[in-house]
Parts: sequence; C-alpha cells; structure tokens
Amino acid sequence: MASIEIRTLDTVDGIHEAARVLDEVWDDRGTMPANILRALEHAGNYVVGLFDGDRMIGASAAFFGPPAARTMHSHITGIVDGYQGRGLGRRLKTHQREWALERGVGRITWTFDPLIPRNAHFNLAVLGARVTDYLVNQYGAMHDAVNRGDESDRLMVSWALAEPPAPTPTDAETSAIVAVPDDIAALRRSDPAAAASWRARVRDEMREHLASGRRIGGFDRRGYLIVG
Repeated sequence: MASIEIRTLDTVDGIHEAARVLDEVWDDRGTMPANILRALEHAGNYVVGLFDGDRMIGASAAFFGPPAARTMHSHITGIVDGYQGRGLGRRLKTHQREWALERGVGRITWTFDPLIPRNAHFNLAVLGARVTDYLVNQYGAMHDAVNRGDESDRLMVSWALAEPPAPTPTDAETSAIVAVPDDIAALRRSDPAAAASWRARVRDEMREHLASGRRIGGFDRRGYLIVG
C-alpha cells in the first residue's frame, strides 16, 4: 500500500471520476453528484482522490462548518472493493486531519450507521471520536445497495484533532452494552423485518443512554457498543 497516493481533486475530469468511484462503492447513481463535488472544491473545501498509480480507487469530501466553530464536516468517504480493510481509511483520515489543522480547524464531525460494526470500531476504538448525538432517519430513505430498505439512523461524532483520542471505558466504567448485528446489509436483504427490529431496538437503547448523560465510548469486536 506504500504506492497509494492521496491527491487533491481540482480538475473537472478528476471530480467526475470521483463521483463515478463513489457510485461504484455504493452501487447507486448520484451518490455524490459531480457538480456538488466541484462546487465544494472550488469553494475551498476538502475534496480528494485516493490513487493506485493512475487509477482512482477512493474519494473523500468534507466541508467547513460555522466559522466560529472551527469545524469541518466529513460527509462521504468511499474505497472500492479490493482495497478495503487495508488501512486506507485510516490514511485518508490522517490526511484529512493534517489538511484541517493547516487551515485552523480544531474538530472534524461526521455520521455513521451504528449497526455497521467495522465503522463503529474504526470511529470509536481506533480514532477515538466522541459520540455527540443520535440522529433518527437523518437522510430519509436511501436507495443505494448498502442502505436500501432501512431508515438512515446515524451516530454523530466529533473528533478533536489536537487532543488525545477519547478512551474506551474500562470494564469498571462500563455501565451497559448495546449489541449490533454482524452484517446488517445482508440482513436487510434476507430478513427485512429482523433488520427493522434491530434498528428500532438499537435506536431506543442508544437514545435512552444518551438522554441519561451516559457516554457511548467504544466498540467491542464481539459485537456491541460500549456505554460508560
């Protein structure tokens, strides 16, 4: 993976290729339209491609938050099949962090589906981002192959770029756990009713914990979110 490069996308051709790559990742059309990516890039936001030689194999886009907040919101990152699970997501996040710090940004926020274990582990256990909110059906109905047939609930997280990662609660500090399915995407296809049941249960438990002032502070690879 040493040959993989991250490059800013500042040409129309590069922008259109990024839109195509993101469509490939989500198996959908219009995942992140090229005109929106172009507008974000032209306005000075973060729009990059991940390259293996001349081939773009991933893309990421983020935009600045309210001026006084010194934040950036990472909206979308995707890597094509065959390159996932090789640490490239972490390389993109490290690049994004350095890019943001150079521009006076102190925090990056983003959302992720709490029912997807690998995302929960990466965001909470690896990066140490802090959960700030549970967003019910944040994007409405989504029609891509990953999200189709489910409500788009998301956890909002905040990553403090100049602070140590938020620690995972110790066993003594853990007050509860929230189990998640092994493969929600497969379950949506094979048993939509069971997938909907998982969504409702996790939603209720997570909202209750957050309303009580507890912290969603990590992910255990055995398949549950850790509440401190």
